[in-house]
Amino acid sequence: MQRIGLTGGIAAGKSVAARRFDELGAVVIDSDVLAREAVAPGSEGLAEVVETFGETVLDADGGLDRTALAALVFGDDERRRALEAIVHPVVRRLGAEREAAAATADPGAVVVHDIPLLVETGQADSFHLVVVVHAPALLRVERLVRLRGMDRQGAEARVAAQAGDEARLQVADVVLDGSGTDEELRAQVDDLWDRLCVERAQERQAEQADAQHG
Repeated sequence: MQRIGLTGGIAAGKSVAARRFDELGAVVIDSDVLAREAVAPGSEGLAEVVETFGETVLDADGGLDRTALAALVFGDDERRRALEAIVHPVVRRLGAEREAAAATADPGAVVVHDIPLLVETGQADSFHLVVVVHAPALLRVERLVRLRGMDRQGAEARVAAQAGDEARLQVADVVLDGSGTDEELRAQVDDLWDRLCVERAQERQAEQADAQHG
């Protein structure tokens, strides 16, 4: 099994790359999805969040009001760390469970962990390959304003709250250029997938040769 860590700054194009990996046959484990599961209604994670931040973070149905929670933790490092201490361990456990299931179903699977905060959480060394989707910060701010309707100040704050481009690029084994169109980014993923397939075929041949001479 090959484990790939996929990351990139907000609005860089990481989601486009993740979808393409999925279409090509990789098992994609989305940390954002797992983070929502970690605080789903009735979960221990949600109970801990309420105990830590109060019932004002609940919506009318008793679920997590993400907007209210974000207003409490954004820009407050202490509260952000408290939230991460609740959510991140659960996300990692769920991710490990998904990966184990994928390995059981197909020992030769390519598992892509889609992790927005891969650098911030110090997980780069956990993967065989770290793939970073990169686009300049200014372009990402413009995308947030144009495509997601954010005001410019809010968009700049969201970009600044993440690891800087240099930190992400330092841990990258492969850099995909997310500054162009979705089609151009998908083509880069296709090229990477082809290289991975060739490498896997060569590894299998080498293993077979070793077995024959063993």
